[in-house]
Amino acid sequence: MARIEPFQGLRPRKDLAEKIAAPPYDVLSSEEARELAKGNPFSFLHVGKPEIDLPAGTDLYADEVYAKGRENFSRFISEGILVQDKKKCFYVYKQIWGEHVQVGLVAGASCQDYQDDVIKKHELTREDKEHDRQRHIDTLNAQTGPVFLTYQCNRAIDKLIARAMAGEPENDISTYDGVRHIFYVVDDDKLISGLQKEFRKLGVLYVADGHHRSAAATKIKAQRQAANPGHTGDEEYNFFLAVIFPHNQMKILPYNRLVKDLNGLDRDAFLARVSEHFICETSTEKVPSRTQEFAMYLDGAWYRLAAKPGTFDAADAIASLDVSILQNNLLAPVLGIRNPRTDKRIDFVGGIRGTAELERKVDGGKFAAAFSLRPTTIEQLFAVADAGKIMPPKSTWFEPKLKDGLVSHLLG
Repeated sequence: MARIEPFQGLRPRKDLAEKIAAPPYDVLSSEEARELAKGNPFSFLHVGKPEIDLPAGTDLYADEVYAKGRENFSRFISEGILVQDKKKCFYVYKQIWGEHVQVGLVAGASCQDYQDDVIKKHELTREDKEHDRQRHIDTLNAQTGPVFLTYQCNRAIDKLIARAMAGEPENDISTYDGVRHIFYVVDDDKLISGLQKEFRKLGVLYVADGHHRSAAATKIKAQRQAANPGHTGDEEYNFFLAVIFPHNQMKILPYNRLVKDLNGLDRDAFLARVSEHFICETSTEKVPSRTQEFAMYLDGAWYRLAAKPGTFDAADAIASLDVSILQNNLLAPVLGIRNPRTDKRIDFVGGIRGTAELERKVDGGKFAAAFSLRPTTIEQLFAVADAGKIMPPKSTWFEPKLKDGLVSHLLG
C-alpha cells in the first residue's frame, strides 16, 4: 500500500518561474552550471549547485558550499521569489519534449515505504553522494530536488490526473533544452483524497531516478524521528519530494560508455580479444539496432558487436541486460575494468548527448574507445526491482529531466 501526502509547496512567483527552473544538481558540472546561471540571479542553480557563487575550484563538499545554498534559498524566500502555498496540495507536472509527453503527480512520498521496500529500488547508492544530499537537505531544511518515481499505469489514476488538469495551469514555460513544463496546483480536497485512495491500491512504487535523494531523505527522517519524543509519523520529515509517472510514459535513453585505454593491448590484439565473445565487424551504424548488440567507436571507425549465443544467461534479469553483457564479456575480462562504479578508467555519457559526443571525446585523445548501447527498458527495471536485485551502475538515463525550483518541500 503506497502512501502519498499533499504538502504546502514552496513555488516560484509566477512571472519568475521560467528564470528559476533549473536542471538537477547532478546533470551539470560546476563549470556548466556557472555558465548556464550567468546573468540570472533567479536561477535555482544558486540553490542546487551553490558552488557557482564561490571561487572556482572550491571543494564541492566544503561547509561553505552548503551554507551558501542555505543563504541563497533563504534570500529567495525572504524576497518573495519563492512563496509557500497556504494549504497542503498535490501538483501535476506535465512535460512535453518533441512528440513525447509525460504527466506526473507531485507529492510527498513516504520514507517508511522506502524503508519497507514498498518503494522499490534498482541501484546501489554511493556513500559520499548520499551524504552530500543528506547535508543539503538538512542545511536547507527542505527537499529541493524531486525524486523521479514510477508505477504500473492505472486507468483510475489517469482519470483523476486528467481532472486535475481541467483548469488553467499555474505555470507554462519552456526551457533552454526545448522542453515545455506545465504545472498545475491540485487543491481540491475531494480530488486529493481520491488520488491517495487510488495510490494506496497500487501496492508498490519504483524509483526511476533519484536513489541518492530518496536514501538521504530517509536518513534525515530517521535522525529527526530519534530526536523527536512526540514523533507521530505525520511530520513533514517523514516524506520526500517526488514526481510520480505512469510507466507507459517513461522515456529511457541509453547510458553510453567511454574507456581511457585498451589495457595495454594494441588495436589488433584488442579486437581479437573482443571477438572471443562478440561477432565484431566494421559498420556505418552508430546506434545498435537490437538488444544484445553494441556499436563501438575505435580509431575513427565504428564497429558492430553482437554478443555470441551462450555468452550470457538470457533467463537472468541482471545478466541479460545489455549493460551487463558489455561489462561481463568485454569491460571486465578484456579491459580489466572490474568495478565500473569506482574505476577511473571508465566514464559514462547519457544518451541525450548523442554519438557525436562519443566521437568527440575519443577523437580528442582522452579516451581510447566508446560504446553506444540500446536503452534499458522500463519492464527490465521492474523485473530487476521486483526480484530484489540491483542493476549495474549507470544503466538508465531518463529524459526529459525534472526541473528543480518549480516546487520545493519544506521540512518544518
